[in-house]
Amino acid sequence: MKRIISFSILLLMLLGSISLKAQTGDKFGHINTNELLRLMPGREEAQAEIEMYARDLEQTFTEMQNEFQTKYQEYIENQETYSQLVRQSKERELQSLNERIMEFQESAQQDIMEHEQRMLNPIIERAREAISNVAREYGYTYIFDTSGGSVIFFENGDNVMPLVREELGI
Repeated sequence: MKRIISFSILLLMLLGSISLKAQTGDKFGHINTNELLRLMPGREEAQAEIEMYARDLEQTFTEMQNEFQTKYQEYIENQETYSQLVRQSKERELQSLNERIMEFQESAQQDIMEHEQRMLNPIIERAREAISNVAREYGYTYIFDTSGGSVIFFENGDNVMPLVREELGI
C-alpha cells in the first residue's frame, strides 16, 4: 500500500512537471509513420525483393514436401514387400527428411525476417533521420507516432507529415 501511495505521489509530480514544461513552450507534433513508410522511395522495390526471396524459399520448401510425399507414398504402397531391415531404413529416411523439412521451415522464416530487416532498415533510417531533421528545424520537442495507436488525442500538436515529405522530396 505504501508503494502505491509513493508511486501515486511520484506520478503526480511527474505529470505536474510535464504540464509545466508544456506551458513553457514545448512544441508537439505527430506523424503516422506507417503512412510515411508506404510513401518512401525504394520501399516498393524492397518489398518486391522480399517477396521474391520468400517465394524462392517457399518453392524449395514445396519441393522438399513433394519429395517427402513421393517417398512416403512409395513406402505405404510397398511396405508389405519390404524386409524388416529395408522397412526400418525407409522409415528412418522418411523421419530424417521430415526433420530436415521442419528445420528448413524454421530457418526460412527467420531468414526472411532478417532479409526484410536488411532491405527495409535503410528506408526506415532515412525516415527517422528526416523526422529528426524536421523536429530540429521547426523546433519540436516531441513528435509522436500515431500509427501505433498510442496517441489518442493530439489537438494541440502539428501533423509534421507534410514537412517530412518535403524533407524527403516525396
